[in-house]
Amino acid sequence: MWKIKHIFDGDYGCEELQPGEKPKVSVTLIDETGIEIYRSVEDDWLIENGLDVGSFWPEEI
Repeated sequence: MWKIKHIFDGDYGCEELQPGEKPKVSVTLIDETGIEIYRSVEDDWLIENGLDVGSFWPEEI
């Protein structure tokens, strides 16, 4: 089971989004053995799913 360890908002306004494109964040996930992986997801998706640091990742990796 994967848990959110860190959420990094790398968008500093330097890069322009394409029309219809939503801001993304980088998410560090960690499993019970300490293995870490990284995902890039839309920030809105995290909010809509009530996810934050410490939350369990709802999708299969």
